[in-house]
Amino acid sequence: MRGGASLRLRWPAALVAVVAAAVTAAVAAGHGYHNFHRDFDAVWGKGNARFRDGGRMVELTLDEQTGARLQSKERFLFGRFDLEIKLVRGESAGTITSFYICSGGARHDEVDFEFLGNVSGEPYLLHTNIFSDGKGEREQQFVLWFDPTADFHTYSILWNPHNIILYIDGTPIRVFKNNEAYGVPFPTRQPVHVFASIWNAEEWATQGGRVKTDWSRAPFVATYRRYNVSNACVWDAAGAGASRCAGGGGGWMRRRMDWWSWMTLNWVRMNYMAYDYCADRKRFPHRFPAECIIPIGRT
Repeated sequence: MRGGASLRLRWPAALVAVVAAAVTAAVAAGHGYHNFHRDFDAVWGKGNARFRDGGRMVELTLDEQTGARLQSKERFLFGRFDLEIKLVRGESAGTITSFYICSGGARHDEVDFEFLGNVSGEPYLLHTNIFSDGKGEREQQFVLWFDPTADFHTYSILWNPHNIILYIDGTPIRVFKNNEAYGVPFPTRQPVHVFASIWNAEEWATQGGRVKTDWSRAPFVATYRRYNVSNACVWDAAGAGASRCAGGGGGWMRRRMDWWSWMTLNWVRMNYMAYDYCADRKRFPHRFPAECIIPIGRT
């Protein structure tokens, strides 16, 4: 977080204005928010998934017996996936609250938002990872610039044939480009489900597993709302695997990082990135993974 004090004072206000306009436009252009009760199955810990507000909100609970996981009934091949989350308040060490897309299978594709809990008063750590053709270990971690337990924030995954972009409240924090031409697998063929979950990972989640889950603080509750997949291609298994894309696969299908996106991404990286596998020389003493060597570019 060195060298970013002046940016911290000026940039967030500008970001808020631009992001608010973008989110308003996106909602107006879409078909509104979806319903958890209608659009998801509780595939694990069904009793720990409590639907509120007619299914427009869901609370996922972790206790000593079980956590909970929701899985979307539909599958998607490309799309923008938005979800608002308010994380577990107070003591959350050992817990992980997650939002991710995954195809399943040994050679699966997957994009992860995982929020690693911490002891009271210490910040959450956002753990992200991207799997393509079964290969993951592409971890990037961030300390958030806000309290994710005080209010809801929007976490988004944009996945199209050109790139995968992760956003928080409309601010890009990570990009994974399609570099198949350079031998780096990129998800283009396997449809995914959308998942939301909370689970116990005390063996590694907090300070490398040194701090365990304090079950006297249970139950741990994370709240999700405003699930939106209005801009996505729904996989039609009955139609020989064809996809039908909302809006004919509009601007989101062609979206790449523009100048402003690169500026905000660099602001996040300079000030809030805690770990980047592409900079870990202890882990990769001889040669970084191919996608770390290829210039990211600005197109």
